Amino acid sequence: MSITHETATGHAPDPTQNSGRTVLDSAPESPAPDTAPRPWSADPYSQALRAGRGPLFLRRHDGWLLPLEVERWCARADEVDRQVLERCEGAVLDVGCGPGRLVAELAVQGRPALGIDVSEAAVDHTVRLGGQALRRSVFEPLPGEGRWDTALLIDGNVGIGGDPAVLLRRMTQLLTPGGLLIVETVADGDVGEVDERLSVRIVRFTSDAHRTTGPSFPWARLGTPALLRHAARAGWHPDGQWTSGGRSFVALRNPVDRPAHPARHTNRAAEPPNSTAVISSQRARNSSPGRPATAS
Repeated sequence: MSITHETATGHAPDPTQNSGRTVLDSAPESPAPDTAPRPWSADPYSQALRAGRGPLFLRRHDGWLLPLEVERWCARADEVDRQVLERCEGAVLDVGCGPGRLVAELAVQGRPALGIDVSEAAVDHTVRLGGQALRRSVFEPLPGEGRWDTALLIDGNVGIGGDPAVLLRRMTQLLTPGGLLIVETVADGDVGEVDERLSVRIVRFTSDAHRTTGPSFPWARLGTPALLRHAARAGWHPDGQWTSGGRSFVALRNPVDRPAHPARHTNRAAEPPNSTAVISSQRARNSSPGRPATAS
């Protein structure tokens, strides 16, 4: 998923038009489901992914709406995405893969990759595109822990769990020592430095301006300076930062001297059919960030 934010001034646009601006939530609301075990598996998100379009938002407690770019996520990888993937090394884990455009693009290139997402609709969409994906939280046991060469937190997914320090520690466990983490950050821009902890809900507007709303859950938003501070405290080493197409990215290296992480036992039946190839020691490597990886 992805979050964009802009301080609203003057007239707010119609929230039923996904304009990319932050807007004030004033539409009538349909009741939320009584049970929603995972926020991103709730109906508003699943409905938007299955339709391939929004408008879909994260609603903050104060009523402001952060638009989510459903159409872009459901499309094929664009040029900015491909620039990110060119930097990836070896076996790639896409955390919060959404409808799977990045995993599918890596599959087209013949590169080992696995997406994880808590949304069944997202996993189904990824598989239909030709990618491998598991319905799994990043905080649950995962295949290949400690052996992934690259991990991705794209489209705002550094916000998962609402505590970047905890998420970064978890990424340390998943990556090999010296492994690469690529994070998409919020463009700080005119709003100043972004470093927020939020309580949000997923909101989807219908054509009659009514909305369906999921349960509340914690989220975080980080600009590049804030991410680098959190990463430094956790021992990560900066490995580059760049902007492209109005999006901002940071590359980090997992500490090579991190404490040993004992292997977790995972449910082999839940793994994708070729997961052993994805996490094997014969992984692809990309020694140059400007060239696609080649199988070793």
